[in-house]
Amino acid sequence: MKIISRYLANLTDRRLVGKFLAQWDEQSFHHLYHRHTPALYQLTLRLAGWNVHDAEDVVQEVWIKAVEKLEAFRWESSLRTYLCGIAINCCRELSRRRSGQHETVLPEEIAPAASKIGALERIDLEQAIASLPNGYRQVLVLHDVEGYTHEEISRMLDIEAGTSKSQLSHARSSVRESLHGTTIKNVDRT
Repeated sequence: MKIISRYLANLTDRRLVGKFLAQWDEQSFHHLYHRHTPALYQLTLRLAGWNVHDAEDVVQEVWIKAVEKLEAFRWESSLRTYLCGIAINCCRELSRRRSGQHETVLPEEIAPAASKIGALERIDLEQAIASLPNGYRQVLVLHDVEGYTHEEISRMLDIEAGTSKSQLSHARSSVRESLHGTTIKNVDRT
């Protein structure tokens, strides 16, 4: 079922891109934008360490770069994967420009309001991910959140699949350590 769904989504994207490129059709672009921006935003938000302003800037930059290069896109992957690759590169460029600055912004909407404990655990997890070094955070988000394989991540980040596996292992260990420390602090508070 997922394969058929992906196939149909890819056909829809191809049709919209074709119409956009042939006629510079604003409505086609509008549909593409609304189909892919929510996922792009979530990805860039996590890769940018939950800095909302950086994530918004990156998403805007992704669409600018994608439109500039859309005619050369060869459809060897899905449009979403193509856009995610651009987003990763934009986040890397942002990280290089900032080199050393690290500001974590956790918006209230990331925490579910239903359970105070659940909200605290969610915020703790997002803070633990945001505090990871860029390479670890990128691999963890791409693998565990976005569902990419190590081979796909290696192509996206221009690293070896073994490096992806190693960084994921280190990222998970770091997150576990961070959450374990938070759990102890939360237990001490009660």
